[in-house]
Amino acid sequence: MVLPILVQVLLPTHPLKSRSLALQIFCRFMVRWVSPEMANTPFKDLNGFLRSVGDPFQFSLPDGLTTVTADYQPMVAAVTLIEFASLDLWRSHLRHLNFTSCEEFLSTREGRGTALRCMFDTVASTWSEFLCTPVKIITAIRHLEELQCLNTAEVVILWAWTVGVVNPVDYDDWRSIECETLNFYRTHGIERLTALLQHAPDTTAGVSHMKFLLMRYRGPPCRVGSVRRPVQVMEGLRDFGTRDYVDLHISWVCQLRRLYHLFGYDPVTWREIANVREEGEAKNALGQSVAPVQFVDWACDYP
Repeated sequence: MVLPILVQVLLPTHPLKSRSLALQIFCRFMVRWVSPEMANTPFKDLNGFLRSVGDPFQFSLPDGLTTVTADYQPMVAAVTLIEFASLDLWRSHLRHLNFTSCEEFLSTREGRGTALRCMFDTVASTWSEFLCTPVKIITAIRHLEELQCLNTAEVVILWAWTVGVVNPVDYDDWRSIECETLNFYRTHGIERLTALLQHAPDTTAGVSHMKFLLMRYRGPPCRVGSVRRPVQVMEGLRDFGTRDYVDLHISWVCQLRRLYHLFGYDPVTWREIANVREEGEAKNALGQSVAPVQFVDWACDYP
C-alpha cells in the first residue's frame, strides 16, 4: 500500500516537494523492503521504485526551506541501497545513478568513516542481518563493481575488515573475504589500499561494539580463554577492566596480522606505509611489488 504512494512523492516533480520526507520514510521501512512479502511485488514496481529513489543525496525542498529535515540522513538511505546490492530481489534494479553522490562522499576519509559508523548503527540497533555473511558481502562488492561504484564497493570491504560481523575463527569464511579483497585491489589498483590502511582495526573499541560482537559470536571473539596471555598485553589492556575487552583486542591484533600477510607486508612495513601523509607518496609506496604469502589458518596466535 505504501509503495505506489511513495513512488510518486519521491519524484522531485511532485507538487508537495516532499522528497526528503519520502526518503525518510524509505529509511524507516528499511527492514520491510527485504521482508518475504516483497517477493510478491511485480518486477516493474520494484524497478520503478528504485528509479524514484534515485540518488538519495539529491532532494528538492519546499519554497522557503533551505535545509533538509534533520530526521533524514542520506547515508542511511545509501546503506539501505548497499544492502540491496547483496540481495537477489533488488540487485538487478540498482543503477549507478543510485550511488552517484555517495561515490563522491565516500572518496574522502571522513565520508568512509561516516558510512562505517552508519552501517554499524544499522546492524547493531535496527537490522541485524545487514551484510552479515561473506556471501552477502562478496555479492555486494561484485555488483557494486559492475555498476562502477568502486568507492562504495571499497566501503563494503572496509566493513568486512573493521566491524567484525564475520567471526575471525571462521577460516573458510575469511578465506573467501581475503580472496575477494586481494582481487579487488589487484584489479582496481594497489594504491587504493590507502583507504584500507586508514580504517584498519585499531585499539579503540567502544562498549556498544564489544557487546554487539559478544552477542553475535555468542561468546568471546577469539579462542584465547585457555591461553596464557602475554604480560605486555595484559598491562596494556588492564584499564579496560574486563576479560572480554582483552579477548576483543587480541582478536583485532590477529585480524590485523591476517591483513598484513594477505598483502605480503610485515607489521613494521605496514605501519611505515600507513604513516605516509601525502597521497602521491602513498601511491608510490603501495605501488611496490607485493607478493602475498599463502593463506594462513589461525584463530588467535598473538603476537
